[in-house]
Amino acid sequence: MTEINSTRPPIISMIIEGYARWWGEDRRLVETESTIALRKAFVALLVGTWFFVVVNKWKKDRLRLPPGPPGLPLVGNLPFLDRNLHQHLAELARTYGPIFRLRLGLKLCIVVSTSSLAKELLKDHDAIFANHDVPSSALVLPNGLHGIAWAPHGQQWRLLRKLAVGEMLSNTRLDYFHGVRKQEIEQMVRRIYANTRAPLVIRDMLFTTLFDVLTGMLWGRTLKEAGMQETGEEFREVVHQILGSFGQLSISDFFPFLAPFDLQGLERRRKKIAARLHQILDSIIVMKKDAGSCESKEFLQVLLRMEKRGDPAAPLTRDQIKGLIMDLVMAGMDTTAVTSEWVMSELIVHQDIMKKIQQELDQEVGSDSVVEEHHLSRLRYLKAVVKEAMRLHPAAPLMLPRTPSETCTLGGYSVPRGTRVLVNLWAINRDPEVWENPTEFNPERFLTGDRKWDFTGNDFHFFPFGSGRRICPGAPFADRMLMYGLATLLHSFDWQLPEGAELDLKEKFGMVLKKAEPLVLVPKPRLPEAVLCHHYQLEK
Repeated sequence: MTEINSTRPPIISMIIEGYARWWGEDRRLVETESTIALRKAFVALLVGTWFFVVVNKWKKDRLRLPPGPPGLPLVGNLPFLDRNLHQHLAELARTYGPIFRLRLGLKLCIVVSTSSLAKELLKDHDAIFANHDVPSSALVLPNGLHGIAWAPHGQQWRLLRKLAVGEMLSNTRLDYFHGVRKQEIEQMVRRIYANTRAPLVIRDMLFTTLFDVLTGMLWGRTLKEAGMQETGEEFREVVHQILGSFGQLSISDFFPFLAPFDLQGLERRRKKIAARLHQILDSIIVMKKDAGSCESKEFLQVLLRMEKRGDPAAPLTRDQIKGLIMDLVMAGMDTTAVTSEWVMSELIVHQDIMKKIQQELDQEVGSDSVVEEHHLSRLRYLKAVVKEAMRLHPAAPLMLPRTPSETCTLGGYSVPRGTRVLVNLWAINRDPEVWENPTEFNPERFLTGDRKWDFTGNDFHFFPFGSGRRICPGAPFADRMLMYGLATLLHSFDWQLPEGAELDLKEKFGMVLKKAEPLVLVPKPRLPEAVLCHHYQLEK
């Protein structure tokens, strides 16, 4: 057997291993189910590649595609991609220009890396690029195409987005759920205080708090009241599994005709996760229907009332309810927790900036009180720090991939219908033509000049939540939770690395850009003990 290079992406290792099994020294294969599937897949791969080459040559003669690096037959540029794809694509842009193409197996991919091209794509051609190119990993969600993240643009998508914004993510609805956020932030402080001077994994701590906030907004504390705590814990575990599956590359994303063979076994595993998730959500929905009231404003209860009423013009289905729930949970937790972790990491490196934040908190909140949401609008320096962390470490470094509904022109080049189009937000945020000293962590850049630097997606130099009709609707929620959680952590506690530990800021590429190594910090109470105990009902 040929030795597999462990540094290669899993998809490439699999292809190489497949060749090795087929062309072994004795060229004899045991006719097991797996080898038969591999043989069929290999033949299909050859036939599909031949067909693709013929069609692609004909298309190239008619279309002016962007430049790009040369690739190999069959696999294209896949063997040459680095694991930190966002950084690798930024390097390729320096060679081939702000718009270039890659061939990922049989998939044509076009990458744009400047704010002007992002504006052309997300504003000038917003209607053409209104659909996302759905990876197979997204389909692990219950009826993933029935939510708002991956659903095709159209009437049903507009209905679901309107529901999500109007009933959960608007400022009015977020104000209504103020008590849920306050309760869970207080619970977070109590957990930290109980482990004072013990190392804490910051990402896990924030993930737990965000999960409790979101489920509180979705269905309140009904699970605990109904004795279904185990169901809630199981739901949390399944969500972790789904988030992990988003980082797994599937060969069918690059060679679609191989999907029926499930060569990596990913589809079988995803079906098991999806089946369990359906069961959990069904049990929660049944419980909520039994315990519901006409006055409840929790998001799930609102959806169930709409389902019961029915609307002949735009009926709300059970699949869509599940899809909305999972979209809100998945999008609201991971990105917000990871961004908070990046902020805390940068503050450990830049202790002077942490002191400035704490001085602002002392001035606006005081040492005899604790952070409340009404303080947040006055924390201008902390807001600048959050924006700077979003700039350097965007939660979605390549955004969600877009695909044009028709062949169009972008940057003077043809983009064929069905192409995967990536916006390298990480590269745009570090463009030296836009940002002075782009790799430096400098929050003051967001406090000077006349730019708004807001989250509306209208400024294509800074649009961390995207832009256009597919802009992330969760920006108001993320903004509140980031500010409230970080302000509380930095006002109530001092933070330092465990003794002997060192911090690095290495990134781990994925649909969400995480630290390669989770941040571990040791808390020390900063406010007087009497203040903490009084406001958070702590035990001395």
